[in-house]
Amino acid sequence: MGIALVVEHVMLAFGKALMLSGTERAGIVVSSDRGQPKPRNRRIGARLRAIRKERTELSLEAAARLLGWSAATLSRTENGTRDITSEEVATMVTAYQLPPPDRDAIIQDARSVDSSGWWDRPLPGVPEEMGVLASYAAEANGLTSWAVALVPGLLQVEAYAMGLMLSDGITEEDAQLRWLARRRRQQILGAIDYTAYICETALRIPFGGRKAHCEQLEHLLGAPERGISVRILPDRRPHGLLSHSWLYMTFPSISPVVNVEVAEGGVYLLNEQARHYTAKLELLARVALSNLESSTVLTSIMREVR
Repeated sequence: MGIALVVEHVMLAFGKALMLSGTERAGIVVSSDRGQPKPRNRRIGARLRAIRKERTELSLEAAARLLGWSAATLSRTENGTRDITSEEVATMVTAYQLPPPDRDAIIQDARSVDSSGWWDRPLPGVPEEMGVLASYAAEANGLTSWAVALVPGLLQVEAYAMGLMLSDGITEEDAQLRWLARRRRQQILGAIDYTAYICETALRIPFGGRKAHCEQLEHLLGAPERGISVRILPDRRPHGLLSHSWLYMTFPSISPVVNVEVAEGGVYLLNEQARHYTAKLELLARVALSNLESSTVLTSIMREVR
């Protein structure tokens, strides 16, 4: 049921995109696209849009003509849905006739984040999607995940993660590399606000066997001590939220981004599409168990497993 609903959700999203004038308006970015934009593109794009609107009298179309670009390319640049180079930033701020000190500061900022983390040097056998997601999380100031059938990747232990990947037909060598990338992603924990909402069903699936299952449950039980909120949606509370898993990311200077999980990748929802998930967060906060109640459920499941 979960897979079918995920596919339905994604197809609906693409349908909406086709009815709009460009994916930047729909707020949908597919992670398998070549030149996948990173969070820095949204931040820089928003800054360049503000400069055009506040410090020039150029319309989008006029600015595009000045740059020798199409209006669609400039729109995607300003919305952060295409990768933008520091050279393009230099071209834009020069065309907008910014004073040299302001111009140089913006160009330097663009250059300083051109290569900012391990995700810019992906490991062999590790899908590009993992690097894209890591780059978003590294710039976020808050993360909230909703997991339907699996423990969220940020909270997985090695034995559980390996059991999960091997059960999906991934070779042991590639699984080890993917675990390394996942472990690197987990390094942001403790430095960022993170809340994990998990369906109780996901906690009962023993990926990696009984020992790995117990280790995973113990890891979740200790999460509050590490500053991580874990809240469970009980099986006895069936809800439309069960349709698919997603990660809601907030940022200091740009609007939230939502990553919707699909096989070997993800769909990134921006702008209006992302804002729809704010209501889902509010709903989860109402229907999920408290941290204390969730710990009681985790302890009960551990007793059953042992």
